Amino acid sequence: MMKKQIKTKNLDHLGLIAGICDDLQIENIIDGMIEKDVREKVSAGQIVKAIILNGLGFLSKPLYLFPQYFQDKPVEKLLGSGIKASEINDDKIGRVMDDIYEISCSLLWTKIGLNTIEKFDILTKFSHLDSTSISVEGKYNSENNSTELSENVIKITQGYSRDKRPDLNQFMMDLMVSNDGDVPLGMRIGDGNESDKTVFPKFILDYQKNMNLETIYVGDSALYTAKNLHILKKLSWLSRVPMTIKKAKEIVRKNIPSEDWQISEILGYRYREQKVNYHGIEQRWLVVESDKRKEADLLKLEKKLSKEKNKIEKYLKVRKKKKEDLEREIKELDQKLKYHKLWKISYKQNKTKQNKVSYSCEIQYQENTEQIEWAKQEAGKFILATNILDKEVLSEEEILREYKNQQSCERGFRFIKDPLFLASYVFVKNPKRVAVMGMIMGLCLLVYSIGQRMLRQELKKKKEMIKNQVNNWTNKPTLRWIFQMFQGIHQICINEEEWINNLNEERKKILSYFSINCQKYYFN
Repeated sequence: MMKKQIKTKNLDHLGLIAGICDDLQIENIIDGMIEKDVREKVSAGQIVKAIILNGLGFLSKPLYLFPQYFQDKPVEKLLGSGIKASEINDDKIGRVMDDIYEISCSLLWTKIGLNTIEKFDILTKFSHLDSTSISVEGKYNSENNSTELSENVIKITQGYSRDKRPDLNQFMMDLMVSNDGDVPLGMRIGDGNESDKTVFPKFILDYQKNMNLETIYVGDSALYTAKNLHILKKLSWLSRVPMTIKKAKEIVRKNIPSEDWQISEILGYRYREQKVNYHGIEQRWLVVESDKRKEADLLKLEKKLSKEKNKIEKYLKVRKKKKEDLEREIKELDQKLKYHKLWKISYKQNKTKQNKVSYSCEIQYQENTEQIEWAKQEAGKFILATNILDKEVLSEEEILREYKNQQSCERGFRFIKDPLFLASYVFVKNPKRVAVMGMIMGLCLLVYSIGQRMLRQELKKKKEMIKNQVNNWTNKPTLRWIFQMFQGIHQICINEEEWINNLNEERKKILSYFSINCQKYYFN
């Protein structure tokens, strides 16, 4: 009697990820651009798919530990017949990264983005743009004067850190996200010290040239400069107006009568529109007031007033050996005050019993009522601008709603920076490979976003719901929760026979909301 050979592999939610990768044709697109070395079993597309599986496995391991990560996974089922975990190693991954860099990350993103729009009918009326910094550890080209700096390689260096880690080197990541399901359709990796104001218009122009979409570009106040508005004058845009602009300050400081406000469909918001010509460009400005933001701003104002008052009162107790030192400090204090005015200051000489001399001061002060009134008027207000003058094309409600949807980029960045994600820290040390790893981080976000959109659309279409992590019924579950629900699914192999274990009815039901490509990894 032949002895049974039993092998168990952890499939879990990886079949869902692999299926979504297949839906997006990521492997095929990459392999169509990078020719496979006849001496190697694993193609570039399969390697990228493997990195995505690792990145969305939420149990990430550095590149040099990839073989260990896949040791207990059904590699052949996920990546292809005959492929072994040992063949997904740092040397192979490094070579693939170099190949991708040579063909251009931008070109690859364009092909995948256009394919995604067509295959999934992604709505592209609005394209949301934002950036973030990704911190790295170790020394890079910016510190060693590498010749790579002259080869258009990204400069990894210190800059303004969104992570509040100014001590670390970093690179920048720009995202272009559709308003339809937070799907990223464009990505750019840039220097760690670059300015959004300078980079955003170029990114938009390149994206428009590559994608050729009729879309409205939505950005934060970094997009709104006189130079940028002229650069983008042939495109449609929607942006927040910086409060550093004199005209914007004048508008928000005016008292707008309650009857002049239009109540928004979005609870707690009201707005008032006016036509503006800024640097020769006709546009619509939407002055918006938020109840929650107004309450928060007024609370902050009270704290600032109290803080300034305490600073002034502190100097009533100060003693200095030299009068000129005290005078200098009081002068500096007066210059820094925004909501108070010092109007009478007198200095007094003090002597101790030991005849030691010191100086103190008496201060009379009052509130700067004009500044305080301006701050109260500004509370809760911000201005949105667009060069689309036709309200039939873009209504006031759409202006506000789509600007609030700018959070789609922020959600993407939070996902990428999750501690359990593939590159919560970047572990490749070659700047070219860092750029490619940034692109693959974007592909992970694309796979996740498409999967979550697919799930929610099917639930809505079928008018069904599933229970979330707090046992409440919902038709908008997160894909991460589904991943957690699929933990404990195994591939069992006994001799030549294979089946999937722990695929209960609840999991089969959830699989019905996903594509055939996802289902094939669980049903033999």
